[in-house]
Amino acid sequence: MVFIALSTDRAAAAVTAGVLPLIFLHQLPGPTIIGSLLALSAFLWLSRNRYCQFLALAVISFLWGTWHGNGILMQIETLTQGDQQVVATINSSYLSWDDAQKVVISIQKINEKRVFPPIAVNVKWPARLDQYCAGQRWVFRLRMRAVHSVLNEGGFDSQRWAMANRRPLQGRIIEAELLDAECSLRQKIISSVEQQLVGYDQRRIMLALAFGERSQLNKEEWSLLRYTGTAHLMAISGLHIALAALFGGVLARLIQFLFPVSWIGPLLPLLIGWLIAMIYVWLAGANSPAIRAAIALTLWLLLRLFGVLCSSWQVWGWVLGLILVSDPLAVLSDSFWLSCLAVFSLICWFHLAPISSRFMTGWYGLVIRWFHLQFGMMLLLMPLQIGLFHGISLFSIPANLWAVPIVSLLTVPCVLLALALALLPAADIFWFLADISLTVVLFPLNQLKAGWLHTGMTSVAIAYCGWLALFIWRFQWWRSHPLGVVVLCINMVLLTQRRDEYYWRVDMLDIGHGLAVVIEREGKAIIYDTGNHWPTGNMASIFILPFLKWRGITVEQIILSHDHQDHTGGLSVLLDAFPWATVRAPFSVKNVANTLPCKQGERWRWQGLDFEVLWPKEQVFNAQNNDSCVIRINDGKHSVLLTGDLESQGERQLVNDFRGKLASTVLQVPHHGSNTSSTAPFLRAVSPELGFASVARYNQWRLPAKKVINRYQKNGIIWRDTSISGQLSVYFYGDTWFVKGYREQLMPRWYHQRFGVRGHNE
Repeated sequence: MVFIALSTDRAAAAVTAGVLPLIFLHQLPGPTIIGSLLALSAFLWLSRNRYCQFLALAVISFLWGTWHGNGILMQIETLTQGDQQVVATINSSYLSWDDAQKVVISIQKINEKRVFPPIAVNVKWPARLDQYCAGQRWVFRLRMRAVHSVLNEGGFDSQRWAMANRRPLQGRIIEAELLDAECSLRQKIISSVEQQLVGYDQRRIMLALAFGERSQLNKEEWSLLRYTGTAHLMAISGLHIALAALFGGVLARLIQFLFPVSWIGPLLPLLIGWLIAMIYVWLAGANSPAIRAAIALTLWLLLRLFGVLCSSWQVWGWVLGLILVSDPLAVLSDSFWLSCLAVFSLICWFHLAPISSRFMTGWYGLVIRWFHLQFGMMLLLMPLQIGLFHGISLFSIPANLWAVPIVSLLTVPCVLLALALALLPAADIFWFLADISLTVVLFPLNQLKAGWLHTGMTSVAIAYCGWLALFIWRFQWWRSHPLGVVVLCINMVLLTQRRDEYYWRVDMLDIGHGLAVVIEREGKAIIYDTGNHWPTGNMASIFILPFLKWRGITVEQIILSHDHQDHTGGLSVLLDAFPWATVRAPFSVKNVANTLPCKQGERWRWQGLDFEVLWPKEQVFNAQNNDSCVIRINDGKHSVLLTGDLESQGERQLVNDFRGKLASTVLQVPHHGSNTSSTAPFLRAVSPELGFASVARYNQWRLPAKKVINRYQKNGIIWRDTSISGQLSVYFYGDTWFVKGYREQLMPRWYHQRFGVRGHNE
């Protein structure tokens, strides 16, 4: 018999401690390290010392997490080698008013070999195929590739999201054959309810509350919920699963009154409540947040049934350990941390700042307790909010004070009753009540959405002031250690101050196919090109503005290299955010009053840096590639040459006009590394130490051209591009400079690798 010296509490803590490094690892360990760690964990466990066994379990948990991570990486490497013949089930529910054709499939067989667990892949549903529905089985010939995130400071990390949700692959359907046309029961219920919801104003939100189908929410609804801090109410998570369990328990208790007293007991309501909650989890598509809530609820039920006495801290620790054992990659999920730390904050708040007993009765006491809870949640979750969402809602307290009771006590029960009575006419009554309640909830929220405050990276230190103030007040450190408190507060203030060691920096943002370069000094910036746009969005809103806000940068000037959509697409968005910024371009910019020319001979000085326009010679009506505004930036020792999409003809003329004046430290690679640019004479004339290119992975032109990369390397020029590195940042000091890539230096993580086939920008 193996001697176990660990308590349940320590075991849960060991599991959590072992899995946490997955967030920060640069790369996952290889076979040699894994073998060594296995031997070490066995030795530690057999020592029968509780501290050694704690370390052993932590090491085993770490290896468990890395096994999951390596398994996904191996799948990516294998499945992106070529076309694959697969048998798959449709996971995504079909919605009649859904225009999007992105579908999640679950692969059970690959080339006649069964796969377990099934692999989830995002595919685009071809218009040539029949309408799909969840539960159908198909044979596909798929061409798969790895998810590749655009990575910038302050931006959304879709690669981490893909790993956390175990969906790191996207595919294109080459051939398809339907094996089984039968839709799943859940799909049939959704289709039926969808017809019942036609005509209701809040049907998209009701569908999200009933089935977790949030893809229908439009941009305005998402913005409203996010900016008021109420988005958690419209996603099926712990709160909703608990409400379903409570609803089932109350229903069972009411039914018990119909039976003899001897039959009445606590067991039936507990079991019925749990069963109703599990059905709700299934209706929600068994998504990750719902499953985590189901694990927590099941553990709570077992503790109640077996009469285990434990503290709230113990239950929280056990739930955390169970979740990470069941899914170690959940540690990469934002929703996991929001759920876990929300509960952690509540426990802390009620232990460290308990409310007075005189507020435990009466309606006014209820209001004060509700405000006390919301204030504590806002205060203690502020660091996480700023870290994940780069902002906070100033009106989240009044918004949640208003919305949570209505959604919890009226909307969700009405939705549950409508689902239970879905086949009866009475369901319409409850859908109507749910719709009215949501309208009542959203009306005042529309007045509060302007309260969203964008925060930068320096604000994270300020956010921890809430925790600091709580501990200082609760333990009266201001009395026992007044000097220490003063020093601590001064340090917190100093952390918020900008301390740039570099003289200036240039950031080439990772925005896919397009260009956006930020020249920054002392919190002020000039932007060279603004990225692409399309009918439903633009790169400026998604990537450029979040970067600027995260770094706390003010834009003073915008330079457009030429009149192509992938360079000018974000101009209007940036001008809305920085209306005082001047615009400089080699062409006439429509509907912009504050403009300056960008033609040869223009010079100006900004923040101690000298700017000189080398090309074009004159303003043009419609600036094409060879009319790109070429600018040389110089600090006296180092220089940067920005070239836009200049091609070989323009390069030849530049060399003829400025043969001895083109030399620069850093060159923005012309035209995204196309073979129409970067001619050998031009490279010799510029003679840069670094060439950096803005390139999209998987672009249809297969840029950058191999010949161009070889040309740079043969001339002794360091090559870097955004398709490999993500955001590229060049830092200039007095006598030196260096470049950092987001994937390699700024945020090197195993889940930020350039996954998949290592071919040339496939």
